[in-house]
Amino acid sequence: MSINTLEYAAVFMQELDSQMVECATSGWMEDNAGQAQYHGGAEVKIPKMELSGLGNYDRDKGFASGSVTVNYETKKMTQDRGRTFQVDAMDVDETNFAAVAGNVMGEFQRSKVIPEIDAYRYSTIAALAETKQKTQKYIPAKETIWETLLGDLTEVRDKVGDGVEIVITMSAKVAGMLDIAKGSNYAIGSGEFTQGSATMKVREIDGCPVIRVPSARFQTKYEFYDGVSSSKEAGGFVAAADAKDMNWIIAVRQAPIAVSKTDVTRIFDPMTNQNANAWKIDYRKYHDLWITDHGMEGILVSVQEKAGTDSGQEEEGMS
Repeated sequence: MSINTLEYAAVFMQELDSQMVECATSGWMEDNAGQAQYHGGAEVKIPKMELSGLGNYDRDKGFASGSVTVNYETKKMTQDRGRTFQVDAMDVDETNFAAVAGNVMGEFQRSKVIPEIDAYRYSTIAALAETKQKTQKYIPAKETIWETLLGDLTEVRDKVGDGVEIVITMSAKVAGMLDIAKGSNYAIGSGEFTQGSATMKVREIDGCPVIRVPSARFQTKYEFYDGVSSSKEAGGFVAAADAKDMNWIIAVRQAPIAVSKTDVTRIFDPMTNQNANAWKIDYRKYHDLWITDHGMEGILVSVQEKAGTDSGQEEEGMS
């Protein structure tokens, strides 16, 4: 492998990781990765802290003894995904390889990788919320959506207080309904939201930024194709047969801890590639998401029930 291909690989890795944080709708969750210890590979250490509460002060004995315990729980990134691409040497030479390969990998990550990682993260949060009984069932209707959303937001704030930043992640379809809902005009404002080095203009509800997500990425469960089986060679992901639509996720910003790493991107020039007279690019991505038990206090997920599976009142809301 030549020096040029090594340099290209280093640049691609840096750019792809930056693109991941800035372009994924869930990219803000990676800002919390600083809480974790990561030294390469597939393992991450997540901190768990326990503190004593207040005790009485004694004028003779002084302060009641307290304790602080910090443990690191080792987690393994379960998502180990990758692809290899070949670009024919007749189409690309050394003078334009960087531009062509950069476009290929950038488009691959934008159109394939980022949507999949978004989908995995949101469905993981939904699964954790279901386990911890942090879900609410609601069929969106413009007559009730505003009151329901504020009720859910109040429920989270009642747990965590007003002094923490809360992010509302919302299905784009549901957000469109909210825009025209009765009572929303005076309470929806605009603001700025920063993730990574990118700053975006977003809508805000009661001071909370609203991140709109394409509904295809906002289901409760997915099947992630292996890219090898005959029926799944195209790779990627698809909503599971029993998946439900999510309306919104209300989360304390520091709660979801997401890590994604582009592993060593390998580039082989046509003279090195043993399989074809082509440039060969290997792409591998480790990623996962965790929420600590304490962090789950600041999570609430609103999930739609399909018509006919719940009360008649909810079915009526669909009409």
